Formats: sequence, C-alpha cells, structure tokens
Amino acid sequence: MTKFYANENFPIDLVKELRQLGYDVLTSYEAGQANQSISDEEVLNFAHEQQRVMITLNREDFISLHKQGQNHSGIIICKEDRDYKGQGGIIYDFLIQNTQPLTRRLIRIKKQNQKGSSTQVFVIQEY
Repeated sequence: MTKFYANENFPIDLVKELRQLGYDVLTSYEAGQANQSISDEEVLNFAHEQQRVMITLNREDFISLHKQGQNHSGIIICKEDRDYKGQGGIIYDFLIQNTQPLTRRLIRIKKQNQKGSSTQVFVIQEY
C-alpha cells in the first residue's frame, strides 16, 4: 500500500482520514522536520529517501519542483477544503484503480462543478 509523507501545512484531519483508510502517513512533525524552515526541495528529497509519496496543499512550489525534473516518489496535491472524507475517498479510489507506481508523477485533487448541477465534486488531474 502507498506510504505518504505529509508536510507541515497538511491538515491533521486529512492525515487521520487517510490512516482510517489504511494508509501509512508520516507527518513532518512525527519525523522531527517541522518548524525548521526546511525548503520544499529538501522536504521532497526526504519523502523520496523514505520511499513515500509527498502529500501537500502547497500547489505552486511542488508543481514547480516536479516540472524542474526533481526526482521524487510521487506528489499528491490536495485542495484546501474541509471535506476530508471526500478527499480521502478520491485518493483511495484513484490509488485502487491505478496500479502504476506514482514515482515521478504528480496528481492534483481539484473540485469542479458537475455538468447540469450546482454540486461540486473532487476530481483528479495528472501533470
């Protein structure tokens, strides 16, 4: 099963939801990496060394690192949204359906309007 590394801006409630779904999630606090002004590049390197998929809310910086070709074990960027069950569910569904490794892949969770409805749903975009 996929192992995640959550940086310090990642909501603990979403960490808990992912753990309930059976995922191994290491937080930056648990790893002793929080509140030290560690660069995003170093955070991504740490996750890769630990063979963990980076999971974050920090869209711009991690998309940039990905586009620069930095080696990584995968990046999932979540949306800042309190629907933790919805986001956890979409991640779970994506990983169950997609058996290819996430190495060097960037997945973004977004919310979009449903055609013909005012309801928004989470969707996956891959870079």
